[in-house]
Amino acid sequence: MKMVNVHEAKTNFSSLLATVESSSESFVICRNGDPVADLVPHKRVNRTKPHPILGKIKIKSDPTEPATEAEWPRRFR
Repeated sequence: MKMVNVHEAKTNFSSLLATVESSSESFVICRNGDPVADLVPHKRVNRTKPHPILGKIKIKSDPTEPATEAEWPRRFR
């Protein structure tokens, strides 16, 4: 990661973004030599891939089986 100060980041923000886009390079933005923020490429999340925890859930009953009258709360009978 390259380090740039706040003034340089403000002045060259468009070119820093272009560099991040084209080469996936990351930058650390510093104020008075102290790191303040990271400028990193965005990582897209595959929303169609199920979460790994969901594969560990086991349902021991048939969710399509109709509920009996005893299983319904009294106020809904």
